[in-house]
Amino acid sequence: MTTFVDRVVLHLQAGDGGHGCVSIHREKFKPFGGPDGGDGGHGGSVSLVVDPQVTTLLDFHFRPHLKAENGKGGAGSNRDGANGRDLLVKVPNGTVVQTLDGTVLADLVGAGTTFEAARGGRGGRGNASLANARRKAPGFAELGEPGDRLDVVLELKSVADVGLVGFPSAGKSSLISVISAAKPKIADYPFTTLVPNLGVVRVDNHTFTVADVPGLIPGAATGKGLGLEFLRHVERCAVLVHVVDTATLEPGRDPLADIDTIEAELTEYGGLTDRPRLVALNKIDVPDGRDLAEIVRPDLEARGFRVFEVSTATREGLKELTFAMAELVEQSRAAAPPAEPTRIVIRPKAVDDAGFTIEQEPDGSYTVRGVRPERWVRQTNFDNDEAVGFLADRLARLGVEEKLAKAGANPGDLVRIGDREFDWQPTLYAGVDFVPGSRGTDIRLEDKSTRPAAAERLAARKARRQRPADEVEAAPPEPVDDEDWE
Repeated sequence: MTTFVDRVVLHLQAGDGGHGCVSIHREKFKPFGGPDGGDGGHGGSVSLVVDPQVTTLLDFHFRPHLKAENGKGGAGSNRDGANGRDLLVKVPNGTVVQTLDGTVLADLVGAGTTFEAARGGRGGRGNASLANARRKAPGFAELGEPGDRLDVVLELKSVADVGLVGFPSAGKSSLISVISAAKPKIADYPFTTLVPNLGVVRVDNHTFTVADVPGLIPGAATGKGLGLEFLRHVERCAVLVHVVDTATLEPGRDPLADIDTIEAELTEYGGLTDRPRLVALNKIDVPDGRDLAEIVRPDLEARGFRVFEVSTATREGLKELTFAMAELVEQSRAAAPPAEPTRIVIRPKAVDDAGFTIEQEPDGSYTVRGVRPERWVRQTNFDNDEAVGFLADRLARLGVEEKLAKAGANPGDLVRIGDREFDWQPTLYAGVDFVPGSRGTDIRLEDKSTRPAAAERLAARKARRQRPADEVEAAPPEPVDDEDWE
């Protein structure tokens, strides 16, 4: 069973923010000391970081669900909740982060490279933080914002300078085992190599890495054999080396045909036509293999290839091949543009950018989209009328009310913000001039029903039962029975 995985789907969940606290300070002889509810802590984020000690995505194959810690809720006496701990996920060098539809989010190359994949939710503010000159004792607090939840695809593309390509059993694993310290599995049957192998080669003062890619067959670029799964590991290679078996006994196989087939697969895969090539005619320790190598060498050189006759068994010709690899790698490194330090890009907001947009849907409703309005809605406790009124004031100050009116919205129209739907009633919102009343209530949201109150209905019922005063005076006195006095 192979222990190498180079593509996984991760289900990431950042931590939720903690809820703010509603609390009023009380002590002896001071029953109302003002609001003292603390803020909730922020949720932890999920970040991917490159670790040179990690070489495979196998751990994520068995544990694809990753979750950061939630923030703690606030408490009374102005005690803020603790922030959730961030989750650092170690990934191999060369990991590509993509969405499920193939959009590349990050290409992680280089030890320590970090990418924040899922951001933790903000903690809600307590009523102490929400107090101001008009709202001295808020009876509500903000809810914690949910953290990001998303699915990402991790693909590992080996970071190597030289890639060895060729048919199965061409001797790629044997070659990398003798020129480096790598110890891949070697056997005399096809598809012995099921995973890419990396080896470090040192030639004089030059050091470079070599990747042994599993054997390719015709149709590999379309999914046949193992080619489609592992062709991605040659994308980052600066030099490609064709390892050709000159002693094969399979009918219809010869070095020229093998190279043409591999080149066709590389071309169909795309993006590899500009890489310099070398040809290693392997297994010249076999007499027939040496003879065939001498025959095809002029034809390969006529095509522009640099050809080397080698034997991994006797190590003949390996020194010249490794020096040629080092030369091409150094040329590629010299031609590469120098690495520039990361620049901080500041993108100021446009003067006319309100921070939100309003779109009218085909059904006549309106949808408000924006970071701040959607976050405010997520942090609002809709069971508290004062919190709903506070949200209405914030949206009015942001300009949502004005833009809805300009967009043609009428009272009673359906308005969506995030996952919430409202019946728009602009007359309910008094904006900054509104003075709040009792804690937890908002007179603008009270039911304006014409039905009399319970006290009024009780007084009216008592009035109907009482006899008018003029009727009491005109009524004759009731006769008195003497027997009642006995």
